[in-house]
Amino acid sequence: MGVNPIIWLIITVIDIYVWFVIAGVILSWLVTFDVINLRNRFVYMVYDVLFRITEPALKPIRRFMPRMQIDFSPIILIVGLYFVRYSVIWVYVRLAA
Repeated sequence: MGVNPIIWLIITVIDIYVWFVIAGVILSWLVTFDVINLRNRFVYMVYDVLFRITEPALKPIRRFMPRMQIDFSPIILIVGLYFVRYSVIWVYVRLAA
């Protein structure tokens, strides 16, 4: 029996979003440590796209977290996304059985 296309799409979208979050974190580190700078138009465009894609999910998490020197909100978001991912799989397996 194959995988339901809707379940496959949900899992794929979650996986891609996790990679966007990881890319955003790495890019922000590179900008913070002056490895790359935002005066480069291409770097700025990539940074802006990643920020616009990930910030709507990260902002509510940051609102409830205490201020610290290290931002743990991407980690919490990724854990939450994987919780949703595995919950979708679990529900699909339970309903398919």
